[in-house]
Amino acid sequence: MQLRDRLVLFFSTGGYVGKMPLAPGTAGSLWGIPICYIIVKAGLAEAFFLTILFIAAAVWIAGKAEELFGRKDANPIVIDEIAGYMVTLLGLPFNPTTVIAGFFLFRGLDILKPFPIRWLERRMPGGFGVVLDDVAAGIYGNLLLRIFFNAG
Repeated sequence: MQLRDRLVLFFSTGGYVGKMPLAPGTAGSLWGIPICYIIVKAGLAEAFFLTILFIAAAVWIAGKAEELFGRKDANPIVIDEIAGYMVTLLGLPFNPTTVIAGFFLFRGLDILKPFPIRWLERRMPGGFGVVLDDVAAGIYGNLLLRIFFNAG
C-alpha cells in the first residue's frame, strides 16, 4: 500500500478511531472538540476559513477512502463527523455547555437525518455525499444552538 493510501486511511478514520467496533461515528466526532478548541483561538474569520479548508480536505480524503474500502460511506470513515461537528460549533462560544449540547445535537441530527441531510447523503457522489450530509447536520445544529442559547 502506498504512503498516500495509508495517510488517507489514517485521516479518514480519525487516527483509526473509526475502526472501533461500536459507535465509530460518535467516537470520531469527539476529535472535533480539540480541533475546535484550537481553531477558536484563531478568531472567527480564521476559524471559518480553517473549517472550509478542513471540509474541502475531508471531501477529497473521504472520496479516496471510499475507493480503498470499496463501499460508499464506509463506517470507518469518520472525517465527515469531525467536519460536521466543527460546523456545529463554528462561531459559537467554546464552553462546556455549548460543546456538550452541540455534540449531542449534532450526533442526533446526523443519525436522524432530517431533510435535506438524507437526500444529500444519497444523491451526492463520492466524498461530497460522505461529507456534505454531516456539514448540513452541523449547520442545523449550529442554528439550533443559536436559538436555544441565544448565542452569537
